[in-house]
Amino acid sequence: MGLLSLAIWTPIFVGVLLLALGRDEHAGAVRWLALAGAIAGFLVTLPLYTGFDTASAAMQFVEKASWIDRFSINYHLGVDGISMWFVLLTAFITVIVVIAAWEVITERVNQYMGAFLILSGLMIGVFSALDGVLFYVFFEATLIPMYLIIGIWGGPNRIYAAFKFFLYTLLGSLLMLVALVYLYNVSGGSFDILTWHKLPLSSLAQTLLFFAFFAAFAVKVPMWPVHTWLPDVHVEAPTGGSAVLAAIMLKLGAYGFLRFSMPIAPDAAHEWAWLMIALSLIAVIYVGMVAMVQQDMKKLVAYSSVAHMGFVTLGFFLFNDLGVAGGIVQMIAHGFVSGAMFLSIGVLYDRVHSRQIADYGGVVNTMPKFAAFALLFAMANCGLPGTAGFVGEWMVILGAVKYNFWIGALSATALIFGAAYTLWMFKRVYLGPVTNDNVRELQDINAREFLVLALLAIAVLYMGIHPKPFTDVMDASVAEFLRHVAVSKLN
Repeated sequence: MGLLSLAIWTPIFVGVLLLALGRDEHAGAVRWLALAGAIAGFLVTLPLYTGFDTASAAMQFVEKASWIDRFSINYHLGVDGISMWFVLLTAFITVIVVIAAWEVITERVNQYMGAFLILSGLMIGVFSALDGVLFYVFFEATLIPMYLIIGIWGGPNRIYAAFKFFLYTLLGSLLMLVALVYLYNVSGGSFDILTWHKLPLSSLAQTLLFFAFFAAFAVKVPMWPVHTWLPDVHVEAPTGGSAVLAAIMLKLGAYGFLRFSMPIAPDAAHEWAWLMIALSLIAVIYVGMVAMVQQDMKKLVAYSSVAHMGFVTLGFFLFNDLGVAGGIVQMIAHGFVSGAMFLSIGVLYDRVHSRQIADYGGVVNTMPKFAAFALLFAMANCGLPGTAGFVGEWMVILGAVKYNFWIGALSATALIFGAAYTLWMFKRVYLGPVTNDNVRELQDINAREFLVLALLAIAVLYMGIHPKPFTDVMDASVAEFLRHVAVSKLN
């Protein structure tokens, strides 16, 4: 069993064990076992970074075993500079979410913790899979634990939100399945993704494949106009569910563009880049303006996520090194920042049981330690230099200017909108005099909450001040990716 298999199956095994432990009579033991499983899952991913050869663009830590011989389906895993950081990010966020739920979740604790650990393993499987069927199985399986997390521990409209989440993402994926079967046939009976990258496909085939994959991945990102499920789901999901959804699950769609859409159909990707850039700019500008009028903190951060992910897809379809690398860096940074934003909202919700901005005011007077963390994360969400939120956005803006000055100018407006809605929310919630008795009675964060926010704060600052370890890993793979998608595959 290689490192990637350990990273996938360690949390899944512990998650299944938790489900078998019975209900809440063993809640204390369940929490410690879940934490041990999450930490073990994170520790086995660390050698992926320490042993990674940054000079190579090839797949590393490759594992391959026959799975279904008749159809040449293999258990085939590997990571390159594009996917490696997402394996570590998934394992790290899982540890954070388990600690964050320690005292908050009091019913069906084993099922809650088990669902998150199983989800963690499945998402790592998506980022590691090099076989089309294996990717599809992991990609679709992630829906099940997230559906249960929203449907069982969510808010009053959780069933509606869970169904909307499931149907939107499932319907998009069905077209991807058709594309996978087509590629299997034209490749002579292979589900190997790297083999698919080399297929000489006609212009029509590439266009049809591009839009089949677009249907699956655009919903998952989510891109405008198929983003409407995300705010509803975020509002109803429990805090941990929102954090994992924003930090990791949205990245599955963006990662799919890099692994499937662009390398398999590069000519179609170039041909339709104008559409992808237009949709991305609408997400960056229009959805940023929608975020400014939200009264619910979770909805505001949810729309903010759509705008920030618009930067990611914009960067990819610029077809230059700054744009693609910036998009990947933005995905990692957004994982830290959006997770932190949702967990901060969860801290307030646990105390006041309201997400409405109007129900707060002057929180800094009663929770000064927490307000300091919230300010850092708000600044990172704005894209302040020195925080993780700045690095990827700045790289994408530079890549956009290199591609076309006016596209760069339009994308840069996101920094203005981001500052407007984030700082306006911070001002109304945290600053000024105490506005009501609920805020007056607030207790500052305890040691557990401090630990969660401090870990995320360290990640946000480290990535903002010293992004080189992140970019070094992806440089060779991004260069090879751009070389591949620049070559026409038409006969």
